[in-house]
Amino acid sequence: MSSAFIALIWWVVPLAALIGALAYVLWVTKFQGRYEQETSRSVNHFQKFQESLAQQQKLGSRPNETTEQVKRNDETNPQN
Repeated sequence: MSSAFIALIWWVVPLAALIGALAYVLWVTKFQGRYEQETSRSVNHFQKFQESLAQQQKLGSRPNETTEQVKRNDETNPQN
């Protein structure tokens, strides 16, 4: 390899590292807060969903069915 190519590598690698470090700092200062807010919002929605399922299971009801519909289904499909 030529000495010019090796010298170019010695300049390109640190320059790429510097650009990557600056991009990371920019992301942390500008965008990480928004990213974390969206993540926590998504986690909160999931926890509410889990709680609603737990409440339905405690009540023993089926989702989106009234007790009359459940009774009719039980009468038409009796289990032995």
